[in-house]
Amino acid sequence: MTLQEINKTYNRIIGLLDAKELKEAFEQTQSLIAGIRDYSFMDQLNELQDTYKYMLRYRMEGAKDPMEDQIYHNLIASAYLLADQVRNRALDVESPITYYSQRRTLRKQRLPSYAQLHAELVEMAACLSETKGTSAEANRRIEVTLVQLFNKVWTADPLNTEEVVALQAILRDKQLPFEVACQLISALLLALQASFDMAKLSLLFDAAAQSQEEIRCRALICLLLTLAYYRKRTANYPEIDRRLAALADLIPDFTSLLRQITLRFILARETEKINQKLQNEILPQLLKNNPILNQKIKADEISPELFSEGMNPEWEAYLSNQQTEKQMEAFAEMQREGADLMHSSFVHLKHYPFFREVSNWFLPFRLSHTAIQAILDGEDKATTLLNLLTQNKNICNSDKYSLYLSMTDIPKQMRQLMSQKLGDEMIGLINETTVNLQSPQKQREQIISQYIQDLYRFFKLYPGHLDFEDVFTYPLDFHNLALLQPYMADKETLNAIGESYLRKNYFADALAVFDQLSEIDEENGELFQKKGYCKQMMGQIEEALQAYLRADLTHSDSKWLNRRIASCYRNLKQPEKALVYYRRLEAKQPDDMNLQINIGHCYLELRNFTEALKYFYKVDYLDNQSTKAWRPIAWCSFLTGKYDQARNYYRKILANKPTTQDYLNAGHTEWALQQLKQAVHYYVEAVRCEQGHFDRFLEAFGQDIPDLKQAGIEEEEIPLMLDQVRYTYTD
Repeated sequence: MTLQEINKTYNRIIGLLDAKELKEAFEQTQSLIAGIRDYSFMDQLNELQDTYKYMLRYRMEGAKDPMEDQIYHNLIASAYLLADQVRNRALDVESPITYYSQRRTLRKQRLPSYAQLHAELVEMAACLSETKGTSAEANRRIEVTLVQLFNKVWTADPLNTEEVVALQAILRDKQLPFEVACQLISALLLALQASFDMAKLSLLFDAAAQSQEEIRCRALICLLLTLAYYRKRTANYPEIDRRLAALADLIPDFTSLLRQITLRFILARETEKINQKLQNEILPQLLKNNPILNQKIKADEISPELFSEGMNPEWEAYLSNQQTEKQMEAFAEMQREGADLMHSSFVHLKHYPFFREVSNWFLPFRLSHTAIQAILDGEDKATTLLNLLTQNKNICNSDKYSLYLSMTDIPKQMRQLMSQKLGDEMIGLINETTVNLQSPQKQREQIISQYIQDLYRFFKLYPGHLDFEDVFTYPLDFHNLALLQPYMADKETLNAIGESYLRKNYFADALAVFDQLSEIDEENGELFQKKGYCKQMMGQIEEALQAYLRADLTHSDSKWLNRRIASCYRNLKQPEKALVYYRRLEAKQPDDMNLQINIGHCYLELRNFTEALKYFYKVDYLDNQSTKAWRPIAWCSFLTGKYDQARNYYRKILANKPTTQDYLNAGHTEWALQQLKQAVHYYVEAVRCEQGHFDRFLEAFGQDIPDLKQAGIEEEEIPLMLDQVRYTYTD
């Protein structure tokens, strides 16, 4: 079997096990074993098949084994593990993937045991303690040992009891620098991504139970990612439920912590958008008016809410900050949120040899690291600046290393010049901004944010990142995991997640959460407003209307809601129903220009041109400096036989950036006034606006033939006029 065939068969097995189709999964596993010609696994497979057959036979005989559920789950879990083992055996030999390449390399190196690595770390930690961290040799040795520990854990086969005990000892050893546990956690994440191992997952639970915030947060993030990745498989391990319950009892704000992590991952989805245009969001115009009428009167100019993407300003305060006047304010807001604003700045600063080592992408930043220790003199003002910048909690660990390493690209003379230019006042200012006076909760948020950003950098920027499954492509909907629902199904958590999705315009995700919430809180009208808004932005206008009408039962006074309902009715071509809601608003806002425009437009759609004119006249009166109402007034005037008035307005329109439709409408008006030469002139200009594409002109003209007949133009005159336009344009 080729490597591609091995992976294809393995993925098929996993899919079958996810669907609980065990017989077919066993057959595919047998095929995989035969394909790699390694029959050492057949005994395991036969044992699983026999156990499954006995279970089914017992069940068919009508007997209910009290252990049946446990047996069944153990069977599935064992089938997954067997598939992993067979796949790994096949790929270990020649797969070029980084994981398998590293496994082959480490086998040749014969790394020390976990107990030996632990002893080495303890010895070096004691040396650093005695020298107050100044021993370069101790720092170097501890770094080398950390890399060995990371790689050994990352590439390890399923851990045995002795190995688990040794790794638990490392996690619990308070004498060791905290980055040891941090690196062990990241290694466990990569190891679990490569192949599931309940022993490794249990170690993550052990780490999450630690009191040190950095260790706990990293471990929980890795736990959530693993549970999301193996969402089907983990259902077969009841001990996971027990471990989660134990963590919930141990950590008082467990639910809050899970919520913070989830919200940070939602923000991580925004990173690419921020890279492109610092969160410049472009939404589709889902709500479009009649296209012909829109062209004639430029409805997007005069009826803004039909084309609006605005949320209800009465919702949560932070949802109303979408239209920030100044870019710097928007930047500051994203920074306060914890958005990854630095990614694009550091994309090109990951080429240093330091980042060729996988473990270094997850390493907590420390100034004593030998890779950066000798880059600049300690008294250099540029060094002082860097030291201050690296205290900034908004910069992740990986980027802090990049800051220092990038100085190697700057000639020494240039660095000295930078130092001279850098005044004490500047250093003082930066120092003030980096002073940490934040609450413990905020510090925790920053720890979570930093680690997620470090993960993001690795899975996107590591030179061999394509060898890893990018965790940021997973559906990281932790609140939907059955295992986590007992801790994330409360109203506060779901509402925070839903609103975060909504704010970032992930409407489908937000709607799914709001649907969950509406089952809990059926009378929450604001919730139905949000559901309606999500559906409307997804183009589900009828469904949006139903949600809005449900909200209207309790929020009938909401101006925003009334406008939304009216816009839905208009998009569903029911202007008479839209008028009911516009009239509600008119009673409270008689001089609202946009409202008058929309009412006028409804009458226009109902072909009640006389009534429409009344409202467009009012718009023109309310804003006589604007040209917004000119087009609808001119067109309504034409349709009601007020040709002179229509002509006056079209002359003003043609003097102000006219469109094809403007020339066309002006031509109709002149024809109705029997000014045939002028009509031809305007029609020719309309053709010119279409770059001579007569078919486009004819298409637009054809839409207006019923209105021309209404204006008294004889049907037999129409082809004659069109031929005259053809001759005039070509002459």
